[in-house]
Amino acid sequence: MELINIGHPFETDALVNLENVKIISDSIKFQEDTQFSLSVENVIVLKYKMSLHDKIYGLGEQMRGINKRGGLYESFATDDPSHVPDRVSLYGAHNFFILDSETLPVGIFIDFPGKVTFDMGFTHKDELEVTIQGKDAKILWIKGQTKLEIVQKFLKCIGPSFLPPKWAFGFQQSRWSYPNAESVKYIADEFDRHNIPLDTIYLDIDYMERYKNFTVDEERFPNFKAFVKEMRSRGIRLIPIIDAGCKIEEDYFLHETGVKNGFYCVDENKEPFVGAVWPGKVHFPDFINPEARTWFGDQYNVLIDQGIEGFWNDMNEPAIFYSEKGLEEAIDHAVSCKGKNLDIQSFFALKDKFMSVSNSMKDYQSFYHRKDGQMYNHMDLHNLYGYNMTRAAGEAFERNYPAKRMLLFSRASYVGMHRYGGIWTGDNHAWWEHLLLNVRMMPSLNMVGFIYSGADVGGFGAHADSELITRWTQFAIFTPLFRNHACMGTRDQEPFRFDEESTDTLRNTIQLRYALHRYLYSEFMKHRNNYDMLFKPLSFVYDDEASAQVEDQLLYGDGLMLAPVYTPNAKGRYVYLPEDMLMWQLKKYDDYQMEIFEKGHHYISVPLEATTTFIGKNKLVVLNKPTNRIENIDTSRLFLKGFIEDQGVYVLYDDDGISREPKSKNMVITVSYEGKELIINCEGDQLCQTLAYDIYTSDQKRHKGEYHV
Repeated sequence: MELINIGHPFETDALVNLENVKIISDSIKFQEDTQFSLSVENVIVLKYKMSLHDKIYGLGEQMRGINKRGGLYESFATDDPSHVPDRVSLYGAHNFFILDSETLPVGIFIDFPGKVTFDMGFTHKDELEVTIQGKDAKILWIKGQTKLEIVQKFLKCIGPSFLPPKWAFGFQQSRWSYPNAESVKYIADEFDRHNIPLDTIYLDIDYMERYKNFTVDEERFPNFKAFVKEMRSRGIRLIPIIDAGCKIEEDYFLHETGVKNGFYCVDENKEPFVGAVWPGKVHFPDFINPEARTWFGDQYNVLIDQGIEGFWNDMNEPAIFYSEKGLEEAIDHAVSCKGKNLDIQSFFALKDKFMSVSNSMKDYQSFYHRKDGQMYNHMDLHNLYGYNMTRAAGEAFERNYPAKRMLLFSRASYVGMHRYGGIWTGDNHAWWEHLLLNVRMMPSLNMVGFIYSGADVGGFGAHADSELITRWTQFAIFTPLFRNHACMGTRDQEPFRFDEESTDTLRNTIQLRYALHRYLYSEFMKHRNNYDMLFKPLSFVYDDEASAQVEDQLLYGDGLMLAPVYTPNAKGRYVYLPEDMLMWQLKKYDDYQMEIFEKGHHYISVPLEATTTFIGKNKLVVLNKPTNRIENIDTSRLFLKGFIEDQGVYVLYDDDGISREPKSKNMVITVSYEGKELIINCEGDQLCQTLAYDIYTSDQKRHKGEYHV
């Protein structure tokens, strides 16, 4: 691994472990070693001539497929809810990609906090061109024998991923908005009445007093602390939202202390910059400033002291609805148009004037950050804003609650934020295309450290039908962040809102998530601790050309392959198996069928009520009996499924689920088969009393029984 420092790069703190990295400053040597051309003038440009079969993986949260070749992408955190195919940037800035060449794969990380453009063969089909909008950057170059080896090296450079509490792997229900305590209680009651598992309910912006951070509306949520305690007694945690913009209001503690201590971003006159979001006019905390981060992070205590154990950070690209200057210009332009006969050009100019008021580049260029006595224009550090907001909270939690894990995730992000929190993929829609996008995005997010991640199940915008939300839930039971969330004005899409048959299917699917909890948590923790990807493209493990072409199946953890249905009215789908595999199709955790399929292409029937996965050869999966809360799961009796040719070994991991530095427990399960008898053995920590097994062997035999640990 080599790191070239060009100019005087701003320290992003993305790279925290450079123990095995060679630092170079010779751009000529860099070009010789990498076969990239590198030019540095007003911008930095990297170019590479691709061959016919080169593929490109990575860039984290982006549109298009798993293979990014042929696309144009921008690294510029953007508040844009319209996730359509021609969008070049979303909320994250994840500047790491792998060029899978015909010789050896190489990984490249562009550590630069401003805008970066990745032209992956869009302008010229065989040319890869990366343009860095500045003269100061770090470029990390990673060689490896395999793509997975490169990812693992990169993950070690950027440090371990965020560690959520165990309960954060339960089902989570959200909506914009559950506006008062009664509506929250109603949701909890309906989940319990329909016997649907649930661990958290989210509070969107309406829980606040006039959208002011770290406040609670006493009319909507009277005696909030008692209410949080009441819900917690039912096994349900409340997760409030925190926004970046802080309301400008006299006697509001956050406004007063922030202005007094110089903790807000400033304009060219060094006065606090004024923008507008939910509460109207706001200031934006200067999260680049460590002192401001400490101040803002400590504010979370206001809600933690009332029993809150998790948060989601939003609007932190930062989103700006308007600035005073931008809005005034738009209104003046509209007034000048009054009474005129507007033709196509003048009408569209009027329309564009208002459309461009939000998240304006002029506004981003007009405010500044302060650090170590220096001023930095926001445009130069834009991609660090959401990262450092979540860092502020994460550092505060570690400082103030050193023994306890908190749930924390964000909308905007940069590489490095994964150490402090997870992400959700923002304002998607109830579109089948976004279900497929969710599938394709998961491995790319894992490549840049975001293991605790997921999309809004069912879609945030638009209206979800029962079939879409069912198919989406069947995939999402495997994503660590498993949250149903919908926008104001859309159809209610909680699992109990649909017809009886659909509600039954959704209940069974969510119960399957809880039945898989021991396995999912074990896989998450092992892959996190080993700097590995939880979700992988097939081509990261199998080197045949057919696997490299698959964009709608994923390898999950150590042993499963996921092949979700993502088209409407489908009764099945085509699947490519890179080796002989055992199809495991479940209607309930205890109502399933298994069948061995040979390597190759198959059409698989997938009824709407069935979740279909595949178990690899010599792989094992552990289940537990589901309950309606994660903390109530009984692990004394576990269920073992598998596909054994000769021997399979599974290491079942566990810990207390809440400690920051947990003491791990591991039970090693070994299943051997020599053509006559199936032999099961367990060593290490006793994490159950009984293993009820149902194992297929490659000679088409099925073995069922119990093993007493």
